[in-house]
Amino acid sequence: MGGTMHVFLPRILAFDIFGTVVDWHGSIVREMQRYYPQVPAADFARAWRAGYQPAMEQVRSGARGWARLDTLHRQILDSILPQFGLGHLDEEQRQQLNRVWQRLAPWGDAVAGLSELKQHFTICTLSNGNLGLLTAMAKHAGLPWDCILSAEVFRAYKPSPSVYLGVADIFGVEPSEVMLVAAHHNDLAAARGCGLQTAYIERPLEFGADQPKDVSAQAGNGWHARNLLDLSRQLQTTRTV
Repeated sequence: MGGTMHVFLPRILAFDIFGTVVDWHGSIVREMQRYYPQVPAADFARAWRAGYQPAMEQVRSGARGWARLDTLHRQILDSILPQFGLGHLDEEQRQQLNRVWQRLAPWGDAVAGLSELKQHFTICTLSNGNLGLLTAMAKHAGLPWDCILSAEVFRAYKPSPSVYLGVADIFGVEPSEVMLVAAHHNDLAAARGCGLQTAYIERPLEFGADQPKDVSAQAGNGWHARNLLDLSRQLQTTRTV
């Protein structure tokens, strides 16, 4: 189902990553079940993710200096390990577990959908993940990006306008020629506020099958798609109209 028809299609598709392109929850659950089966894996994954926004807010507010997401993930991990009975993990074990974010599995439609979209648009990441993390993830998951952009490039975390506007600046286009593709309405709203086009992707299982997410359409998004293949079909239909 498409939203309001645009007069023109974007030139650049910029993608949120965690939850939109890759399944962070399912990937962490599988990692925990493999190495630490005594831990309630779904709760652990959600607890780790729950520290994400508060940690970035410390950077956004100026309470601390710039820090890469790898560093923030590690600090959150260290803080939650004791409550899950894993406070005894040594440094090597903690480093290995923290790198799970580099090994996140793509959603089943992601690689094929990105490959289709890449035929007609420039596709890039626009994630709070740092460059090293996103590059390792792309290699692991086979994600066919034209370019990897990160909050690290702009030294600011979304929803800072400098991140969204930075994409247009890097490619030398108007903000309206960039579309943010994401599974999070707050991210999309911030992008629209900067003049970008937006596409919402349904990921009802982002937080696990036991905590399904409301994926209802919201006003403002130009596009609403079940997955990336569906988005590709919608954009191609519009292209031929």
